[in-house]
Amino acid sequence: MTTPPEPPEQPTGPLEHQKPDPQTSDPGERTTPVPPAEPTSTDWTGPGTTPQPVVDEAPPRTVSRRTLYVVSGVALVAIVALIAVLLSRPGSEQARPQPAEPPGPTSTTETPSAGTETSAATLLGWGEPSRVDEFDGPRPQGWNLYNGQGHDGNGRRTPDAISVRDGILTITGDSDGNTGGMALYPGQMYGRWEGRVRLPESDPTYHALLLLWPDAEDWPRGGEVDFMEATDSSRQSVEFFLHYGRNNNQDHGEVAVDATQWHNWAVEWTPDHIVAYLDGQEWYRNEDKSHLPPRPMHLTIQLDWFPENGDPDNVRESEMQVDWIKEYPLR
Repeated sequence: MTTPPEPPEQPTGPLEHQKPDPQTSDPGERTTPVPPAEPTSTDWTGPGTTPQPVVDEAPPRTVSRRTLYVVSGVALVAIVALIAVLLSRPGSEQARPQPAEPPGPTSTTETPSAGTETSAATLLGWGEPSRVDEFDGPRPQGWNLYNGQGHDGNGRRTPDAISVRDGILTITGDSDGNTGGMALYPGQMYGRWEGRVRLPESDPTYHALLLLWPDAEDWPRGGEVDFMEATDSSRQSVEFFLHYGRNNNQDHGEVAVDATQWHNWAVEWTPDHIVAYLDGQEWYRNEDKSHLPPRPMHLTIQLDWFPENGDPDNVRESEMQVDWIKEYPLR
């Protein structure tokens, strides 16, 4: 068994009296303790220590804490000033951290979109779009491409009919009624949409459209806004159809235009009205609130086949072209 070490001697406090000198006193005798000489001043170093008399010597030089703070502060200011001078020199921009890019639209280009100077957004100050597609390809991004039966069960809508080349989206309808359409989800409750479109002369059976369709897919109750529908095969006029109500009631407008050239087609939908624009100029307006869509709508691009408008056995290939599409929130 190991004997535990003797416990350390307990301190007797900060001002312990002197012990008798073993060389002059009998260990067995009790001696009267002699108090130390009264010092003139002491340096206190903490509890449990004995004050020591001050020696008559020159005190060592010390630097106060306040002085250290002042010196450190001056040095810090000098360093900051030096950094500012270096950053202000030519060529220092590359060293500066650049701010993060704000959330952007679907796609962007370094140059303004073609026809911007005659767009409704520019002329009416709609601000920045929430979504943009310049169709830089090779396929449309963020769109739902139709794949199934065509309009009213006629022909077929297929993604194969949609192509992108040199920044232009083309939807082609063939002699068998195979054509295409695409939707930009999700929609919004009120807003503005604009697209730049060219419509070459076509077969009478093909209608080219830009329209708003209900997100809830509850047509006709959910409404339909055809703000560019070309039914004229010569493409020398364009119509507006506003569908509303459970009985598919319609309001109609028409504008004469050479749609075989590039034009900007836009629509504005607010709680109070629907307005259509051609190259920034108003050409249709409806302020009857009972005719306006009741729920969110999304943009679609369609080349629809109407075989009853021509000879379904003798259909020539037709197409529509789109340069860009932009969507704006209602501010």
